[in-house]
Amino acid sequence: MGGLCFWVLRKCLLFLLFTVSFAVDSMSPSQSIREGSTLVSSDGSFELGFFTPGNSKNHYLGIWYKNIPVRTVVWVANRCNPINNTSGELMINSTGNLVLLGQNKSVVWWASSVKNVHSTMVQLLDSGNLVLRDVRDENSSRSYLWQSFDYPSDTLLPNMKLGWDLRTGLKRGLSAWKNSEDPCTGGFTYEIEMGELHAYPEAYIRKSGAKYYRAGPWNGLRFSGSLTLQPNPVFSFDFVYNDDEVYYMYHLQSRSVISIIVLNETTSTRDRLTWFEAYKTWKAYASVPGDICDTYGLCGANANCIIGESPVCQCLKGFKPKSPEKWNLTDWSLGCVRNRPLSCEESDNAGFVKFTNLKLPDTTHSWMSKSMNIKECRAKCLNNCSCMAYTSSDIREGGSGCAIWFDDLLDIRKLPDAGQDLYIRMSASELEGDDKVKTGIIVGVVIAVVFSGMIVGYYVYRRRTKLKETDIQEGSQKNEGAQKEDLELPLFNISTIASATDNFSDDMKLGEGGFGPVYRGALADGQEFAVKRLSRSSGQGVNEFMNEITMIAKLQHRNLVKILGCCLQEEEKMLIYEYMPNRSLDNFIFDKTRGELLLDWPKRFHIICGIARGLLYLHQDSRLRIIHRDLKASNVLLDDEMNPKISDFGLARMLAGGDETEGNTKRVAGTYGYMAPEYAADGLFSVKSDVFSFGILVLEVISGRRNKGFYHPDDNDNLIGNAWRLWKEGRPLELIDTWIENSCNLLEVSRCIQVSLLCVQHRPEDRPNMASVVIMLGSEIALTQPKQPAGLFIEKEDGSSLDRHNESSTNEMSISLLEAR
Repeated sequence: MGGLCFWVLRKCLLFLLFTVSFAVDSMSPSQSIREGSTLVSSDGSFELGFFTPGNSKNHYLGIWYKNIPVRTVVWVANRCNPINNTSGELMINSTGNLVLLGQNKSVVWWASSVKNVHSTMVQLLDSGNLVLRDVRDENSSRSYLWQSFDYPSDTLLPNMKLGWDLRTGLKRGLSAWKNSEDPCTGGFTYEIEMGELHAYPEAYIRKSGAKYYRAGPWNGLRFSGSLTLQPNPVFSFDFVYNDDEVYYMYHLQSRSVISIIVLNETTSTRDRLTWFEAYKTWKAYASVPGDICDTYGLCGANANCIIGESPVCQCLKGFKPKSPEKWNLTDWSLGCVRNRPLSCEESDNAGFVKFTNLKLPDTTHSWMSKSMNIKECRAKCLNNCSCMAYTSSDIREGGSGCAIWFDDLLDIRKLPDAGQDLYIRMSASELEGDDKVKTGIIVGVVIAVVFSGMIVGYYVYRRRTKLKETDIQEGSQKNEGAQKEDLELPLFNISTIASATDNFSDDMKLGEGGFGPVYRGALADGQEFAVKRLSRSSGQGVNEFMNEITMIAKLQHRNLVKILGCCLQEEEKMLIYEYMPNRSLDNFIFDKTRGELLLDWPKRFHIICGIARGLLYLHQDSRLRIIHRDLKASNVLLDDEMNPKISDFGLARMLAGGDETEGNTKRVAGTYGYMAPEYAADGLFSVKSDVFSFGILVLEVISGRRNKGFYHPDDNDNLIGNAWRLWKEGRPLELIDTWIENSCNLLEVSRCIQVSLLCVQHRPEDRPNMASVVIMLGSEIALTQPKQPAGLFIEKEDGSSLDRHNESSTNEMSISLLEAR
């Protein structure tokens, strides 16, 4: 009996010793890894062992994150040669090489050393790199006989190289798994490629061998066509290009962050994934292709892809569709050809047209020099009549450098606030024609300006005369006729409106604002409408009434409320709008019951994007350029499908010039809590003051809290201050309204928070325009880091405020005239 106990105890001790011996990061020739045993990096981050993916019964040797509950495999040894049972064994053979054995001791996979060394060891590093090293080499910690980082699978880890070793011809690239249960290489690859004629190296994604996405040539700061690769607090990156190597590598800024790049065959995307510990999940926040213009060669040759244009493909200036018929059917594959072909006979008189903010064309058929400046680059192109275009790296982007193209220009796109200049060669006749057109335009503009000045002068004279003769507030018939003539809107009879609203009964009343009460009505044909009735006691008056009619009557957009007509009769002044059955946004986001039941995150994100598109239309795309000046939750109405529509244009201002973006007023009017500081303090309003209000509104939609009146119980922050504090502490998702946590797309929410903080930055010039906001919301491009916002004050019970972030300053914001709405 005693012998039996001793035998059992001995077996248990051996088992424990076996287990402990392999709970380490290295393996010697006398040891091996089998099913159930693993290597673990010294810091506990990574683990190497055998695994079976998904529902597969095949066994593979791989490396995964040890402390992440969702098994995330980052490297596989025998990707296309699985072991169909538990017989797998990893060992170092007699020649010092690493081998993986399967059934009947057959070699399934092996790693050959770069030189013959018999005394080797295998180690799993804290970086996730599995290395084979010479134990007798004092430099073995820096010089490996073999390493898994040289043979990536579908994942690029921090400090792993993506590119070429030009000395040995070693190529490091990613290839996606076929599917979630088969890690064998699919047809989806991501690599650095070297073009012909010493061209710039570029990063390409290929699908079944064909080019699918191109990141653009390196410009000294980033791959010039990749909007997702921008300076950021999560990771830094390097690009090395010399006689020995060409590679891209990134480094995480904090050890607490886990972020990887993964190639996904199923979604056909290259995703940057970040682990969210609080939610136990990976989230993708920078995926490419990011939009349709990222599709390689979408527009064919000599064409530019422009998000926001219709169609997105536009021939470059000086070019026309090769096949107008196919082009008009949105088949852009044949691209564009020159209006006037280049001729070597005309090469001495040729010139260049400058195109800005472009993703440079595919450099496969280009020539480059790292040292040429822009003048030398231009001369090089002029001296070769086959040269199509050239570019030179901007000194601000990392130094000199020249690239020249000799063939059609492929895969160009417009990049907002990014991209590079491209100089495209044009024939002398094309340039002359262009000069004639420019001259004609200039002459035409001058004539038009003079003629318009005469008309405006006459109109001003007549207008002043008319105002002297009539007083609007007297409601005379003569003035009513003049107003009606200028309105270009359907005029409703007061008796019709009274009948439709049950004589303005309280039962039909929807609410009341600074303008006056709002009623619901229905015409004889059943059409519902909302009518705003100017109150005699209103702080606003005829000016706001006429301003709203003038503004909104000329605007048509799905995210702006539509005006149906007006009533100017007797003492009454009313505006008739389309009826919005769900009323205003504030009724939902600040109401727990309605918000939780009817406004989940997808609907909130839809509303945010709709408001952004409506503002973009006001600022840029309408025939007028309008600053709303009073954007807030109560001025966003919701139709029966919860589509947002911006309303209330009583305080809006139309900018006089097409390029004007700002103005000044002595009459500051708007809503406390939404007003940009430069407007509240100095009366300076601009498109950027609307952007500020939009940022506040986004924070309110996400948090379900009002900016005005909210303060954090622990830090006495208002809503902006709370959002900024959470952002700096790396906890922005704590801002989320608890009612919508279960429906949230964390990536979208995080992006919206960052966009909102960019919008409420103190300096107007730091805030993005609405065109950039729409792009940022609708894509996965990397965003810049926000600077300290404006309005970081605490609202006290007595209504005063304290600026916590500028306590040393004696200056206080004052609003000389503020009209509540």
